Amino acid sequence: MSHPWFDDPIPGPDAATLAAAHERQAQLTKPPGSLGRLERLGATLAAMQGTQQPRLDQVWISVFAADHGIVAEGVSAFPQVVTAEMVRNFARGGAAISVLAQEWNARLEVVNVGTVQALGDLPGVLDARIAAGTANFVHEPAMSIEQLHDRRRFCCRPDSQTIAPAAQPGKRHQHDGQR
Repeated sequence: MSHPWFDDPIPGPDAATLAAAHERQAQLTKPPGSLGRLERLGATLAAMQGTQQPRLDQVWISVFAADHGIVAEGVSAFPQVVTAEMVRNFARGGAAISVLAQEWNARLEVVNVGTVQALGDLPGVLDARIAAGTANFVHEPAMSIEQLHDRRRFCCRPDSQTIAPAAQPGKRHQHDGQR
């Protein structure tokens, strides 16, 4: 088997490019910091790509849905049925992430990896349920090692569209002679 893509490291941010990206942002016509965390994310992406003007040729959004057994301890603000309703809303295009994906012309992938409520054949949702939620980790492991490895193999399979390398956040691009 060839070397799996998911084991390849993402290049670390280039310090000089990071500084240049922050400097470039300071020159833009906007109040400093007005874009909040987006400014830091943009600068970090620039440093990872080795250019002051990063780009994402393909935006890929993966949403993994599951319910957690720890909810039995009263730590969740919402009952577990809300998870299934959110997944349905993602599939209908009514959730904020669905709207953002459409606005960005991004591929939105919704994967059910363990909702308590079975969703059946829901268009736009990949059913990869291994159990009806996880166990309550206060009393036992949330999942078995076998379940963990099974999900990793599923998500990172070489032919996977799940966690696809399509977005390539660390891909180095050439821009106007800059690296």
